[in-house]
Parts: sequence; C-alpha cells; structure tokens
Amino acid sequence: MKPVWKYILITFFTTLILGYLVFSVWYFSGSDKENVCKRLDIELVDSTKVQLITQKDIAQILEESNLNPIGKTIKYIHTEDIERLLYKNPMIKVAECYKTPSGIVNIRIQQRIPKFRVVGLGSYYIDINRKQMPVSQNYAAYVPVVSGKVTVSMAAGRIFDFVTFLEENPFWNAQIEQIVVRDDRKIELIPRVGDAVIMLGTLDNFKTKLGKLQKLYLKGFNVIGWNRYKVIDLQYKDQVVCNKDMQTEPQPIAAQIAKKDSVEKKDSIIARKL
Repeated sequence: MKPVWKYILITFFTTLILGYLVFSVWYFSGSDKENVCKRLDIELVDSTKVQLITQKDIAQILEESNLNPIGKTIKYIHTEDIERLLYKNPMIKVAECYKTPSGIVNIRIQQRIPKFRVVGLGSYYIDINRKQMPVSQNYAAYVPVVSGKVTVSMAAGRIFDFVTFLEENPFWNAQIEQIVVRDDRKIELIPRVGDAVIMLGTLDNFKTKLGKLQKLYLKGFNVIGWNRYKVIDLQYKDQVVCNKDMQTEPQPIAAQIAKKDSVEKKDSIIARKL
C-alpha cells in the first residue's frame, strides 16, 4: 500500500474515533441532565464504631433545607450545596456527595468519633482530634466519662493524654470507669471493681502512680479482697496509702501480703516500697 493511502486511512479512522467521542460526550451528558433522581443512597462509613447520626437524620436535614434530590432533574442538583449543608452538622467530619448517570445521588458520611464525655461545667464530647463536640440528643456513645471541674482546655490537653494512656493499657482500660476532677483540680478515679475511690492527685507522674497501684491490685487485693478500703491514695512517694473510712486519716498498706488470715487481724499494714 502506498504511503498516501496509509495516511488517508489513519486520518479517516482518527477522525471517526474523535467524532464518536465528541458525540458520546454530547449525547450522554445532555441526556443525563434530563434524567430525574430516582434514589438517594446514604452511607455511614464508620457506623460500626459509633452512630451519632443516622441515614434518616441526614435525609431529614436535606428535606428541611429543600435539598432532597429525589424527583429533581439531575442538572438542577448541586452536590456542593448538599456537602456545605451537611458540614454544618457538628456530628459530621466528612461529607461527600456525587451523582451517577443512572439518576442516583450518593452521599458518603464520616462521623466525628468521640473519645470521652465531659460532664460538669458543661456536657459535651471531646473527639479523637481533641475537638469539642456536642452530645447527641438521640444517640449515646459508650465512652469514658470525665466529671467535675473540667475546663475545655484541660479536657483537650492533659485529660486527653491520660484517657489515651488508659485506653492503650488493657489492665487500666478494664479497671477505670470514671475520672473525677475535684475543685482543687486533683484527680479521683472510680474503678469498676470495689467501692474504693482512687486518689491520683495531679496528673504529674501518673504512670508511676498507677504502676504502684497495679502491683497492689495484683499482690495485695487479690489476697485481702477488693472491698476492704474506701480510699486508695497514690500521692505518697514509694507507697500506696489506704483508708477504711472516708473521714479518717489514711493508713499505709504493703505492696506484698503473704497470708490473708494474718492481714485480717490488723487494721493497717506497714508500707513497703512498691
């Protein structure tokens, strides 16, 4: 075949393909714009972790703002407006909205994840990004509770770090039920097991303080029982001080206890280094 025919054929097929592509873009884009939205799909990508908002809530938000896309012509549905509206909801971290040629509008929602709840000077969550977020009126997140004189800056700062430590430590994550901030800003801990209040004091050296208490739990309370004392004070250096009565002077307790029978005959136990 002569070179001129090759050139003609290449030019012809190239023109044909380009023409088809231009026609397809024109035809399908034009027809899509006349399509009507038949369905709204809302996906909560993290609903297994937390559900502070539901698909029904999101659909209602759109309805109240006249942005429900169902029944509307595709070309009149502005996904950016839907995203801007959903971003105003304090429970939503990420909102993505897009349309399909078949007339379906998809909304993909990522919720904010609460880390713990604060109850005291206010009632709110601190999320995993150290940001304050309101409590949902309809849904609850099962997270640790911090109560008392807690400021937002304190909650998002040292309390956040302390809660993170408890969560990442299997022993303490199973032990501590509530954190209380007293008027003097010292910390009390409410355990899941036993009736005692744990006096942590300040958050300075809290890992060392809890390390002493863990030894006492494993070597002491497993022998003498969990309900013997009302106050467990971790503010003393190298020892844990316990009190049978909330009103009297605390008494030191040993980290190591040999026999339960001998312990039950005494009201207090001489402290040893932990």
